[in-house]
Amino acid sequence: MTSKTDTTPPEDAAKVAVSPETTIPSRDKTPPEAMPAVPDGQPQRLTFSSDKGASRSTWFAAFLVLAIVGWMGSGFIIPSTETDPVIAREDPKPVAVAVKTSQAETVTQFYQAEGQALPDRDTTMRAEISGDIAEVLVSKGQDVSAGDVIARFDPTNNIADANRVAEELLLAQRELENAMSLLQRGVSTADRVADARGALVGVEAQVTAVEQAAKSLAITAAFDGRIETLNLDEGEFVSAGTEVGRLVDITPLTVAIQVPQQSLTRLSVGQPATVRFITGEEREGVVTFVGTSAASETRTFLAEIEVENDDGAIPAGISAEVIIPTGEVTAHFLSPSIVSLNAEGALGVKTVNTDNVVEFFQVEVVKAQIDGIWVTGLPETVDVITVGQGFVNEAETVAPMAAEQSL
Repeated sequence: MTSKTDTTPPEDAAKVAVSPETTIPSRDKTPPEAMPAVPDGQPQRLTFSSDKGASRSTWFAAFLVLAIVGWMGSGFIIPSTETDPVIAREDPKPVAVAVKTSQAETVTQFYQAEGQALPDRDTTMRAEISGDIAEVLVSKGQDVSAGDVIARFDPTNNIADANRVAEELLLAQRELENAMSLLQRGVSTADRVADARGALVGVEAQVTAVEQAAKSLAITAAFDGRIETLNLDEGEFVSAGTEVGRLVDITPLTVAIQVPQQSLTRLSVGQPATVRFITGEEREGVVTFVGTSAASETRTFLAEIEVENDDGAIPAGISAEVIIPTGEVTAHFLSPSIVSLNAEGALGVKTVNTDNVVEFFQVEVVKAQIDGIWVTGLPETVDVITVGQGFVNEAETVAPMAAEQSL
């Protein structure tokens, strides 16, 4: 069984695709009979024409744009007769602040300084002669009284010197007597008598030196105190002038402090003082010395406070805190948080007067404590702003309320 296939030649296919009887509708709705005739067997040329309705939308869009531009520009040509409504603003209300009434009180001012406890007397013991140490009678750390013997030298050489000068003294005296006797008989001259008298004086000087050397055989304590150091051993040879020990007296103690120039006028001899030692001891003392010449390195003045220490419980050399009352002043006790600075940088306090107007008073801190400060410069009685002082300025009207109500 054979099937039918399309054997139409290509040129015939073209004829089929576009034939004289085939018409392409036009957008301008041209009737078919108005179209030109096409010869048989020739392809028809396609033609297009514009749509007259499309131009209407273009003119409408252009008109709309001109209308919008004209409306927007009319505001620059024709001024608007409408005015903005005026909104009435109320005056700001006064800032609410908390105030507290402060009453001035009498407070004692103090000068406080750090110092060091020093012995009342401190001396170095030295040997006055040369010789061997025969015995040492005390030990280091022992308390002694004035005149107590610390050590003794070997007296052998001194005894020999004493015997020699004793014989020389007898001879010198006899020589002087003989010269005077001969002078009376006319046998001798006055010069011989003068020479004999000079020799006697020289021998007497030697006797005195030997006696002084005998006293120097004993090294004694110059005052009541404690043997702090002792560099002596029995049998040791010591030259004259050698340091053999140190004697200190800590009854009473002397506390030395350095006073700056600006505080010197606040101190005077006789002022009472409280001294707190680093060991925990606290003693009362008296100012016994205030210097009149400043140290070249620190420009400070030396002051000394004497503290009783009869029991010797407080050692010398430890640190101490000295508190000296220097007078009384009328001041207000405030919290440090209340104090502020004004535009010029002055330290002060903001207050509220009877007209509820803020006032600023410059103050000076006269005493500081852990829980607050004492300041001067305020009236006797004043309402101090405790909360809100950072939000108000001087001469500004505020709405004060009691400090307890603001909490």
